[in-house]
Amino acid sequence: MNGFVFLQIISINMKALLKQVIFDQQKLSLKNTIPRKIPKHLIDAPEVLIISGVRRCGKSVLLHQIRNQQKEQDYFLNFDDDRLARFTVDHFQDLYELFIELFGEQMTFYFDEIQNIPGWELFIRRLYDYKCKVFVTGSNANMLSRELGTHLTGRCVSHELYPLSFPEYLQLTGVTVSEPDRHSTSGIAGLTRHFNQYILDGGFPQFVLTRNNDYLKSLYESILYKDVLVRNRLTNEQEMVEMIYYLASNLATLSSYSSLARTIGVKHPETVKNYLGFLENTYLIFQISKFDFSVRKQMANARKTYFIDLALVQRIGFGFSENSGRLLENLVFIELRRRGNEVFYHSGKGECDFLLRDGNKVVQAIQVCHTLSDNNHKRELAGLLEAMELHNLNEGLILTTNQEEQMTVSDKVIHVELVWKWLLDSPAG
Repeated sequence: MNGFVFLQIISINMKALLKQVIFDQQKLSLKNTIPRKIPKHLIDAPEVLIISGVRRCGKSVLLHQIRNQQKEQDYFLNFDDDRLARFTVDHFQDLYELFIELFGEQMTFYFDEIQNIPGWELFIRRLYDYKCKVFVTGSNANMLSRELGTHLTGRCVSHELYPLSFPEYLQLTGVTVSEPDRHSTSGIAGLTRHFNQYILDGGFPQFVLTRNNDYLKSLYESILYKDVLVRNRLTNEQEMVEMIYYLASNLATLSSYSSLARTIGVKHPETVKNYLGFLENTYLIFQISKFDFSVRKQMANARKTYFIDLALVQRIGFGFSENSGRLLENLVFIELRRRGNEVFYHSGKGECDFLLRDGNKVVQAIQVCHTLSDNNHKRELAGLLEAMELHNLNEGLILTTNQEEQMTVSDKVIHVELVWKWLLDSPAG
């Protein structure tokens, strides 16, 4: 068969398949969803808007919500569809022509999970150059770095989406919170109960609605196999599984590349470094460094690892029944990330869980503990005060599950707040 004719047949077959997928996906609904917040200026900006985040955290819902607010809504495709396994960057032109054929000419495009198509940024750059508005989502942090570096630098704005915040969780589960609820005996008891359930349920919307453990198992396997092993062409599955299990079982504790390499039986720490990078790109884990004005020292120190979601990490790891403090610390970290903070930890004679940096200056020190008691009061306070003194901070914050007070130590003011109240004050919620 003539090669040109063969290519024409492939193109025709792809167009027929695309037409089927387009019309099938047009019927997708937004039942059992809540509005997800995103700054309006990002939607209105002329640049390409890239929404990134872990799988199934709500990016598709947010994209559909944005679509529903726009005059032009038809040019939509979700690439996380098994029927599009043969779609390549060369087929974008077929897709473009088909959109025009089906819906007429429009200037607004919506592409979901576009990272599945290598070279996607070339087509998006062309659309941008033709003054089109493009919204894309993806489950890989590299979308904001390596894959955009050459073709979309200065032409895109980004928004990271996380699983449900505590206010969003309450909204999805039908709980309304009034100002009296935050202060009355019955209101505090109810919100404390909902907060404890939030720690168990996490923030993946579908799991919150169903509490189906198979859903979390499927989600974890999708991240592990599709986003980590296949995407990065890794063959030693066992090493990766063992490392994830170890990190999940030792949540929020210090580890180095060398110590992890010894633990999982890997010869070279550089291999562990690469593995961690692959996991961070999927948003499954986050690592923070000890604060130091020297970047070289920051990189050399051990790091603390946190996971994207509490329900997920409790099913991946082992031994959380006696580790509520670590879960609480993880929850606070994700909220800090959601609020856009740059986060480090402090370690000296004492330890402080979180330092927040703005530019070259540390602006806040935060300590997290389940309960302040006679057994840990001195230790928790010492680490926080040491960090405050080092960075000339006059006020510090301790987040707990059952205490509120304000104390003054020397000339330093320490605010002790309930975690769930702090979460309710979230700008993202």
